[in-house]
Amino acid sequence: MADTFGHSQNVPIILKEFGIDKLVVWRGCGDLPANFIHFGSKSLNLVRGYFVDIFASDKSIEDKAQFLNSELDKIAQKSDDIILLPIGADHLGVPTDLCEQIESINKLLENYEIHVGSIFEYFDKSNFEYEYNKELRDNSKTFILQGAYSSRLDLKRLNVLASYKLDLADKIQKSLGNQYSNSIEYAYKLLLQNQAHDSICGCSVDDVHQENIIRYKKILQIADTIVEELRQENPQGEVISFENKNKYKLLEVERSFIEENSQIISERMGFDTELLYNTLKIPVTEDYKPIYKLLKEINSSHTETDLNINDSVISNSKISLKIENEQINLIAGDKKYNNFISFVKCVDLGDSYNFGPLQNDIEENAKIIRAEIVLNGPLKVTLRIKTSFFDIDVSLNKLSNLLNFKIAWQSHVKNTRWQIRFNLDKTIDKVYSEDMNSLICREFDPNYNLRENLPQIKGKEAKTNTAPMQRFCWTQGFGVITVGLTEYEVYKNSLAITLLRSTGVISNPKNSARTTPAGPPIETPDLQMLKENIAEFSIGFFELKNWENLLEEVFPQSLIF
Repeated sequence: MADTFGHSQNVPIILKEFGIDKLVVWRGCGDLPANFIHFGSKSLNLVRGYFVDIFASDKSIEDKAQFLNSELDKIAQKSDDIILLPIGADHLGVPTDLCEQIESINKLLENYEIHVGSIFEYFDKSNFEYEYNKELRDNSKTFILQGAYSSRLDLKRLNVLASYKLDLADKIQKSLGNQYSNSIEYAYKLLLQNQAHDSICGCSVDDVHQENIIRYKKILQIADTIVEELRQENPQGEVISFENKNKYKLLEVERSFIEENSQIISERMGFDTELLYNTLKIPVTEDYKPIYKLLKEINSSHTETDLNINDSVISNSKISLKIENEQINLIAGDKKYNNFISFVKCVDLGDSYNFGPLQNDIEENAKIIRAEIVLNGPLKVTLRIKTSFFDIDVSLNKLSNLLNFKIAWQSHVKNTRWQIRFNLDKTIDKVYSEDMNSLICREFDPNYNLRENLPQIKGKEAKTNTAPMQRFCWTQGFGVITVGLTEYEVYKNSLAITLLRSTGVISNPKNSARTTPAGPPIETPDLQMLKENIAEFSIGFFELKNWENLLEEVFPQSLIF
């Protein structure tokens, strides 16, 4: 996994369950020795990376030997008596005369003798004693290319939706006989094809990512079809829930008719799914009719709604958002947070790998123009806030702890980073976030300013206060649950979530945050994201121990048949 852009601390734990207890890593290892134990697994840190392609060069044997003497000295400082020298680099084959070269070079080396071996031979003959049990995201020695967390966020969103829906379809079909196992396996293979690091990180050419999107659409179609076919086969009105079966829920379903204890939240024209799945009937023009998206109340013991909405307030008994004096304020319990939410954008002169700030850039804040009610019912209300950037739909469900945000806008701006910022009372030095279905706690220097610490020496990548997350991050009692927004940033008392980052080149040689190119400067027009973009997230104040239950509210693990 040497080229992975930093390493999750959960990877060795997961791999050991499959009998894999040896790791080869590089990016993010900082100043670690060549051999160390990472969460119980023998781990090899490629001290000088894996770009040692001297054998493929056209240099003389004498020059190659001189280079290797120096290179091996550097590796030896972090190694035992046995040293691993990787051969090759990205897309580079093994020279046909490798053994002859090594034989000649060995005669000129002073302190070393090279022979061709394998990774497993190295593991067998080396000592692994030093233990390091943290994630590997130290970029002091190697680039970890952390701007990839927010590159092509449309891919991250589709990845979350495809992963969730496929998992849900798999659970349902297993509970009813496992008759779709072949289709599920096929869809999972498609999903894995999209998760090579250059693909999911959004740092390949446009053609690759267009193919990624097609695969995601296939996965979503497979998952939706399986769920719908099972619903057609089980028409008894049964509710299947895999967790918290008797807990109060609000579930979204699509119907061609309006059911009791439900609220219409949207409408479209289409065909009744029962007709589409009936092979003995052909849909005709007259069958094209309104299809309703309904919000249904399940296991409710509360008859009265606690929702309230007007053109400046959206609230229930647990949380409230209020627009006052062109600011967005929040009330949770008896605590009011003034100017709690702001939307900002700034210049991004970076690339698919790194956010590239303009040193003296002045960030632009969105101005609130007005707000209007777009949905008002007993189960859900929605307030649309119109700003100078985009329209923001804020929704709140009955009895919910979470305010739900959806922003859909057509971007016409190049080389820009967009964020939402939440301004808390205290400076932030610690954030919890989801990492492979578990929590990780990261510590931050809240006063660190990226623009004041841009690298000047060749081969350096700027340290940032950004970090990756999957669906969730939390600090000081406040949490954000996202649908495919995978980067947060800390500065002083603000927690920011990146909504979109648009650049237009795989690797910009003039990127202010990285003094050496990370690849060729291939233009990628789609990376400017000049299309409709969608950002969805939910926010609320709650105890950290409740994070998984609140994820279930955003990603419900149940389905109405």
